[in-house]
Order: sequence, then structure tokens, then C-alpha cells
Amino acid sequence: MRSFPAESGWEPGGEPPGGVEASADRVADGGACPWIGACVDRAAATPPRGEVLISLAGAGVSYGAVQALHGVDLQLRRGDRVVLVGANGSGKTTLLRLLHGLIDGHGHREVHLADGRPAVMAMLFQRPFLLHLSVRWNLLLSLWLAGVSASQRAARIDEALHRTGLDALAQRPARALSGGQQQRLALARAWAVRPHILFLDEPTASLDPSAKREVETLIDDFARAGMTLVMSTHNLGQAKRLANRVLYLEAGRLVVDLPADRFFSAELPRGAAQFLKGELPWT
Repeated sequence: MRSFPAESGWEPGGEPPGGVEASADRVADGGACPWIGACVDRAAATPPRGEVLISLAGAGVSYGAVQALHGVDLQLRRGDRVVLVGANGSGKTTLLRLLHGLIDGHGHREVHLADGRPAVMAMLFQRPFLLHLSVRWNLLLSLWLAGVSASQRAARIDEALHRTGLDALAQRPARALSGGQQQRLALARAWAVRPHILFLDEPTASLDPSAKREVETLIDDFARAGMTLVMSTHNLGQAKRLANRVLYLEAGRLVVDLPADRFFSAELPRGAAQFLKGELPWT
């Protein structure tokens, strides 16, 4: 199997702003899928709407002797709201990073054209990295790195700040913001680049309930506006609210890939069923 390099949907460019420091069978309707790898609904994996943005075939990732992902076959399509669930260590973050091209793997990964160019991607982490600059300058620098022309940057920044409710905090040091405000800034920074796909790795895990609602509302708004989402979470209520498709991973394998309504109502493999009940699979 060949290795593939990390890919990106854009090339950095433009002048710097002045003053910057620094093998699966389709499940029968309502039927059981009792063995690992057999609960992948091909109708869900290839929905009729939206073109394919990223595809994986037999993709895997190894960290030394540890096989973190095994033979993943997956397609992401425009309009998907994919939520990844599974126990800690099941491979959710590795799969997100592989899809985004942040890590190398084996097998095949292809980024397809969207709007005449390779699909543009952005990623949001549980704890965003923010520069020792103002909120506005964090946004400006991200747009410069993404190759957005100088003539478009100011308007995009203003729109991103307004959309995320950060207008009044534009000149505040980014690292002086609260946890929820920092995550909203990270969302603003990602949204301003206009990605086709937004990857989110447990974006609300460290937030209080109020901040979680704010961030979740923004994520939902982005999806309603046409952005494709791929998000990991341990919050099953959040998965029900946001997902139209749920992927369950276990020990680095994609075990279940179903529409969200079926995931929460169908008979699932033992590990997935135990996960939904909050039970530990080894007990």
C-alpha cells in the first residue's frame, strides 16, 4: 500500500500584513449487524445528494507497532453532518487528522474537486491554539496564511466577528478570552476561510453548559448554510442534535456507518450497543 502525503485545499499566498509579530455488507432495514465491520450502510455512505469531497479506501494509520486505524473505506459528501463516536482510543481523532491530511497513512486518500478546486478544509480542536495577538489579528493572520487577498480580508473579518458574536471583543487579547469565547474565535477563524469541510475534535468537551450551547448553535448554523461537518464527540445528545450520519469506531475499525435516526434505533453490534448504554465493553 502506498503512503500519501498531507494535502490541503489551498496554497498560502499574498503579502504579509504589516506589523505581525512573531469488508462490509449493507444492513437490511431494521436488521442486526452482529460482527465487526458489518454495520456499514452503503446507502448512508453514498447518499444521493452532494458530490464526494474526500474518499478513503483501505486507509490506515500506524504509530510504530500500534495500528491506530485499520482498512477504513469512507466517503464524505457535500452536506454531510458526520459525527464520530466511540470509546477513548477508538481512533476518532486519528481518523479526523487522516481525513484532513495532517498525518500520513497507508491505503488511498483522495481530495476531490469542489467548485472547481480541491475541497478546502479547516479543523477545530478541543483547545484551540491562539496567538498572543488581538482577536482581530488572529483572524487577519489566518486569512493571510490561507491566501485570501488583502482586498477581501477586512470584510471577511467583520462578518466572522459578527457571525460569532465577537464584534465587541475584536481588540481584546485572544488569550484573555473565556474558554467559550476562545472556541467561538476558533470557529470564526475557520469559517472566515470559507472551507467546504470543517473537522471538529470534541469542540465542546471542556466548556460549561452555556458555552456549549453557544458553540453548538454556531456549528449547526454553519451546517445549515452548507458547510460539511465531521465531528467527534462523547456527547450522544449532541450527536442526535447535529448529525445526519453517525460513525462508530472500535479499536481503530469503522464498525458502524448509519444515518443518525437509524443509529439510535437499529440493532447494533454488541460494542456499539454497549457504548450507547454507557457500559464498558470489557465488563
